Amino acid sequence: MPQHAPSTPVCRDCDGFAIATITTGTRHRDGTRATLRVTCPACKGTGTAHLVRKQEVTV
Repeated sequence: MPQHAPSTPVCRDCDGFAIATITTGTRHRDGTRATLRVTCPACKGTGTAHLVRKQEVTV
């Protein structure tokens, strides 16, 4: 029987794609594109979500 690997919680804001590279439209002298790296503010570039305890609600 196959064994299942434990699933790590994925950040729901970036779906695990924590760092995006955006081109600015300009080029460097050697011809490569100038880019900016932007990290997800929710997970701070890790791609995983922090486990949060569920709150108990009493009425």
